Amino acid sequence: MKVRKIFDTKIAELDMTAMIDMVFQLIIFFMVLINFAQDDQNDKIKLPASELAKPADSPLTFPITLNLDSTSTIYIGASIATVDSIAPLLRTEISLLTSRNQTPKDANIVIRAHRNASGGMVQDLIKKCQELGFEKFVLRVREETL
Repeated sequence: MKVRKIFDTKIAELDMTAMIDMVFQLIIFFMVLINFAQDDQNDKIKLPASELAKPADSPLTFPITLNLDSTSTIYIGASIATVDSIAPLLRTEISLLTSRNQTPKDANIVIRAHRNASGGMVQDLIKKCQELGFEKFVLRVREETL
């Protein structure tokens, strides 16, 4: 009598669902932790130094970042404007605030002016923002260590 061995030829299959779920959870976790504050900065703007500068105590509510370079050009997101032509861009921000049931008084205008930008230009920019109803302003500078 011959003895025959019967081999089970099933292919081992792994259930990859749990691993894929874990990968997506890790991706979402790291996306939440990314600091998007760097996106508001412009490499062309070299901030002035100040010994009195200190970090903010808490995050700003509804920040609108305006980057003012030394040639009086204003960068707001991907848009470029001057003080005289900034109003339409700020009105777009106001409509976004309105859709969130907020007013311009609730927003914070963050002005990052180049160290060679004139103080008068910063004042003109603040005045233009005030004409549109903005009241809260933050001026960014580079902290100088002693």
